[in-house]
Amino acid sequence: MPKVDGVFRMRSQGTASSGMQDQYADGKAAKLWQLYIGDQKDRTEKYRNFLISLLKRKGVKTVLDAACGTGVDSVMLVEEGFKVVSSDASDKMLKDCYKTRWMRRKEHMFDEWVIEEANWLTLDQQVPVPAGGYDALIVMGNSFAHLPDDHGDQRDQRKCIENFSKLVKPGGIFVIDHRNYDYILENGHAPKKNIYYNSSHIKDIKTSILYINQQPNLITLDYFMAVEDEEYGTDDTHFRLSYYPHTVREFSSLLRSAFGHKSKHTVYADFKSMAEEPEPSFYIHVIEKSL
Repeated sequence: MPKVDGVFRMRSQGTASSGMQDQYADGKAAKLWQLYIGDQKDRTEKYRNFLISLLKRKGVKTVLDAACGTGVDSVMLVEEGFKVVSSDASDKMLKDCYKTRWMRRKEHMFDEWVIEEANWLTLDQQVPVPAGGYDALIVMGNSFAHLPDDHGDQRDQRKCIENFSKLVKPGGIFVIDHRNYDYILENGHAPKKNIYYNSSHIKDIKTSILYINQQPNLITLDYFMAVEDEEYGTDDTHFRLSYYPHTVREFSSLLRSAFGHKSKHTVYADFKSMAEEPEPSFYIHVIEKSL
């Protein structure tokens, strides 16, 4: 099966990290992503209580943030006193993590913060693993959907989730989210609300859906940002990111397959119960790994 990147250009041009396509490789998307996120403190507050209370309630001490990006969530976790290891496949995104760690190196928890370039296909070989595994592993911000289904059978997705499962200790928790792709596939665009991002720079987001053999294989979002940008010579700055459209049902099946049916699986809709929020912008899956 041909790679979709050769049929439908899915990212800004750049050099990909080994083993996984890096959609932030040219540096442009990594830079503009910070503008898209908007005010980080406000963004973090939207789910700080959910995530931090969940981790503390479960007695979590060690956390692997396996999709840390520029480090927004990792910084929040370090500030809350967790022992954090952060990884990402994009060296361009990690630059902000390294910068933050250096700027705050005199703070003990930041001096202890471990940052690694790693991809999910070989994650267990690229990050340090505490004895028995991590108390918690998180993959937030719709990050997992960046992994395309090049083979048409989700073998790479399955392998990555199996790697996540290996790194979580028995009784530990795994938290992962994705956009409401069910809504996008039905309506042709993402829900207008967004629980994560509040940027005033967002001008427009255009949605494209690629079907292969009548099955949705790729959703591409073209982000148009209204910013003053001397580097790119225009006030209208555009970048493109693409995602595999995970539906709630099939993604839940993938998780159960990797973590086992004895593990507890709960799905939240914009951090509320499914009944409270019928049309969320994001779904959040929480797995409590069986003992």
